[in-house]
Amino acid sequence: MSRAGRTAAWGLTVMLAASGPGCAVGTGAGEVKSDRLYLASCWDGPFDLGPSFFAGVPYRESFQIRIQRGDDNEEVSDGVSLLVNDVQTIRGDNGLPSLLGIPLEVGLPPEVTPPGVPITPTDSPPQVSMAMYLHNTCFQTNSSLYAVDGVITFESLFNGDPNETNAEQKLTSAVFDVEVADPRDQPPQGGPVPDALKSRVTGWFRFYFERGQPAQPFP
Repeated sequence: MSRAGRTAAWGLTVMLAASGPGCAVGTGAGEVKSDRLYLASCWDGPFDLGPSFFAGVPYRESFQIRIQRGDDNEEVSDGVSLLVNDVQTIRGDNGLPSLLGIPLEVGLPPEVTPPGVPITPTDSPPQVSMAMYLHNTCFQTNSSLYAVDGVITFESLFNGDPNETNAEQKLTSAVFDVEVADPRDQPPQGGPVPDALKSRVTGWFRFYFERGQPAQPFP
């Protein structure tokens, strides 16, 4: 996860809702499915997340989104986390053409590599990163997979202003088609994860931003 994502995770928790202002915090619509999800020592077969909770944290130019089954803590739940970098560029708020409606690359941040594999600088890191966690289903083993390839297309994207009152600016709507894997399965010398250890995951989500209460990180 990028530095912005880690910082945002400890900041103000902001919820997203599936309709206009006044809706219940965390409601939304969407699906996350795989015909064959592979997670070593835990799962090898069809998977349907059945998400029912949507939350996110805007931080500077980034927006971290959580799509989850149930509203429990991430550490004991199944879900998907997305980090959207440079929201203003994707929306076209900085004077450049909007990237809404255009498939965007989803992949690992450059700093995520297996032990012993050096970080390779790049001028064009993925605009979106995604992690899939099965901390409920696979609580006895490593239960996280990361998007190593694929695309996401935003039809609409929240502008990142927690005080926004315009419903149109609060809407986030997207579809994605990615391949997830455990980055530790990359060859020791670097390179892609073998195809047999990758899983195709598809989905969509749609909700409006709804500000919630700050998270309490302790009992």
